[in-house]
Amino acid sequence: MDVEKQEAEKKARELERWNVGVKAVDRHGRPLADLSKTGGWRASLFIFGNEVAERMVYYGILANFVTFLVYKFHHSYPDSANIVINFMGTSSLTPIIGAVIADSYLGRYWTIAIFSTVYFVGLVCLTISAAVPSMRPSNVGCTQLEIFLGVCEKPSLRQTAFLYFGWYVVALGSGGIRPCVAAFGADQFNEEDPAEKKNLDLFFNWFYFMINLGGLLSLTGIVYIQNYLGWGWGLGSLAFAMAVANIIFLAGTPLYRYKLPSGSPFARLAQVVVAAVRKRNLKVPEDSNLLFEVYDRESAIIGSRKLPHTRTLRFFDKAAVTTSSDMVDQSKPSASDPNPWRLCTITQVEELKVLWRLLPIWATNIMVNTVFSQVLSFSVEQGFTMDRSVGKHFTILSASVPVFAPIFVFIFLPLYAKLYVPMVRNWTGHQSGNTHLQRVGAGLVFSTLAALAAALVEGRRRHLAYATGLAQNPLATLPISVFWLLPQYAFIGLAEVFASVGQLEFFYEQAPDSMRSIGTSFFSTAAAAGSYFASLLNTILRSATKSTGQSPWVNNNINLAHVDYYCWLLVVLSTINFVIFVVVAHRFEYRQTETHKDPTTQDIPLD
Repeated sequence: MDVEKQEAEKKARELERWNVGVKAVDRHGRPLADLSKTGGWRASLFIFGNEVAERMVYYGILANFVTFLVYKFHHSYPDSANIVINFMGTSSLTPIIGAVIADSYLGRYWTIAIFSTVYFVGLVCLTISAAVPSMRPSNVGCTQLEIFLGVCEKPSLRQTAFLYFGWYVVALGSGGIRPCVAAFGADQFNEEDPAEKKNLDLFFNWFYFMINLGGLLSLTGIVYIQNYLGWGWGLGSLAFAMAVANIIFLAGTPLYRYKLPSGSPFARLAQVVVAAVRKRNLKVPEDSNLLFEVYDRESAIIGSRKLPHTRTLRFFDKAAVTTSSDMVDQSKPSASDPNPWRLCTITQVEELKVLWRLLPIWATNIMVNTVFSQVLSFSVEQGFTMDRSVGKHFTILSASVPVFAPIFVFIFLPLYAKLYVPMVRNWTGHQSGNTHLQRVGAGLVFSTLAALAAALVEGRRRHLAYATGLAQNPLATLPISVFWLLPQYAFIGLAEVFASVGQLEFFYEQAPDSMRSIGTSFFSTAAAAGSYFASLLNTILRSATKSTGQSPWVNNNINLAHVDYYCWLLVVLSTINFVIFVVVAHRFEYRQTETHKDPTTQDIPLD
């Protein structure tokens, strides 16, 4: 009797865990009876504080690191730009690691806390690399022009290894945090409560606002510390900011709402594929109620509501077709428990379908990130040769030139929320004005216009370099104001407000409930793919243009390069990409959730 009682209690606890999985719990894993005391904007403030500090750190590293590699590690400018782009790609790809750990095992809170510590360790290593003279090559005997052209002493293997170790530990820490912070912040709002659902839509706008606030602080304060006090102070201040970010995040612990991890998503996806292949010769019934689903709990997957059956990718429905052998697994307490490698629920099958449907949308968002990385990267080099004076007593640092991008985001985000959405809502009747994909599509158009503006301005700047006889001197200041770059930054700001925020919302809301961190990592991995594609383009174009004997499109001396041709290429590729996006978006089916009817009164045929 004692054994039976213990077994009953164990199954009751397990059932309770399944049923609270999709609901908010406290930090001890207990269901929250009163949601009014947790979550919402009060919890989001701590998450916003963490995000501002973390983004300040990330952009503080990126903003001036090309210059750091050129002047402190004696790399050529194109090589330095490629190294930074690859770092951006890696730090945008590692979020898939943090997402899987969060959704599968630790939950978002503990993943953020642990990877924040990793982030801090990487920053300490970078600070040592910048502050200790023996950790970088000497500048003795080198002029500024010789350093710029990359002909001075190269770093040793030890110096390079230590720098890269710190840099990629930072990439790992950033990647672990990034997909979780947005999803954890969104977890603070209950999607089933109309008032909180409305605030959830606003959350993503404010979250992206905080990202750009961090960027603004880094491109102003941190860049100036790096230039006037030194890189040791600059990176040391970033390490301090990361410590502050961790403290802010941990301070909100009692106020957060938590979601239970759901186990390995890749295992569940593999189970669907294996089960479907095993049953490849079976016919899928026309009545979806005959497919397998659980009805004694919220879902067979912790942290997920049931998903309705869709008629796409019908082959994988075979994984949910019930046969006599599926329900026998003597290694489990109950003989009615199915073997997950032979029988999967409709919801589990639909998880795979949802992710599959997201992939084309993800792929068509790679190009916008390529434009972001290239236009912003080139603008630093362009700005270095342009007149950056503001009045008689102030000069903008070249590394701070990209600050115009977050400034435009600050301008356009409130206008989007307060003017654009209400106006468009009157026409469309949609609560958010546009659908997420319509918002992303508009952003793709603005990114194309950003590349177009960059091509026109660069053509003008390069013409002046030759007309004034200064083309051979990459350090000369040309008679053209840096404010000619404002149009391309304005379009980038619009592209971020529409495409970037739209992607973040779209991937979070369309991802299965148990894969929300993985959903937001789609946003980051699109940025990673964009950075890698930009790096690949750089390499191909440098090789191709050199072999023709003509002036290369990418060169140490931007005056002798053809960045304008490069930007025209981005315009063409972006236009083609937009056409593909329109086709893909038109065919996309938005995810739905519903409660399946229990067909226990029906006869389920067994093979």
